[in-house]
Amino acid sequence: MIRTLIIEDEPAIRKEIEWLVGKEEDLELCGSAASVDVALELISTSDPELVLMDIQLTDGTAFDILGKMERIPFYIIFITAYDHYAIKAIKYGALDYLLKPLDEVELQTALRKVRTEHLDETMQRQQVKLAKSQLEKNGLDLEDQIVLHTMEYLQLLQLKEIIYCKSEGSYTTFILTGKREIMVSKPLKHYHELLPGKWFLRSHQSYLVNTLYIDRYIKTGYIILKDKTSVPVSVRKKEEVLQKLMNG
Repeated sequence: MIRTLIIEDEPAIRKEIEWLVGKEEDLELCGSAASVDVALELISTSDPELVLMDIQLTDGTAFDILGKMERIPFYIIFITAYDHYAIKAIKYGALDYLLKPLDEVELQTALRKVRTEHLDETMQRQQVKLAKSQLEKNGLDLEDQIVLHTMEYLQLLQLKEIIYCKSEGSYTTFILTGKREIMVSKPLKHYHELLPGKWFLRSHQSYLVNTLYIDRYIKTGYIILKDKTSVPVSVRKKEEVLQKLMNG
């Protein structure tokens, strides 16, 4: 049985989550909390293995709870109303999250990950720290980091290490400095929405390019990168690419 704790300050949603948890045969509900202080006390006394955690609480945030803990020895699934900045921060940390109102199928998908993945406390703390820093910042720069979640591992990268991204159907391959490549099981659209448009340019349906590495634009419809790689520019993207390169 997976000892499960719920942290949610909206009573109706908390009841709904309790009901959904109760339907899972291998989950044991060990308590529910609606505030930062109660949550910290329950975590200390109930030793949960999984915490379903609302981001915004009446007296603080989920990050206030996690920031007061020396260790985070449990899996976390964040819960949030649709909040662009909160979701983007969580995605930067490659952390699991669910949107309100909760969907039972999406919860079950998240739980499958908990059941099958090995918990690495050190990496999880790095992910939480990264998500918290993104949530608190106004804007990004190329020194910022992102976590890529592959089938085998989590990779922590600085944005400036990404030369370009290439679509591989429902997968995305990251071409990185140092002649490295990483394939992740998310479509390019996910990273087009996530990576800052200030630096990352969608030149083609299948390519997302870091402008830091662009050397020149060939008017027949290609971008030449500094490593001599040729990246196509689609007809409908030509004007956007020209404007981006001319305006910096």
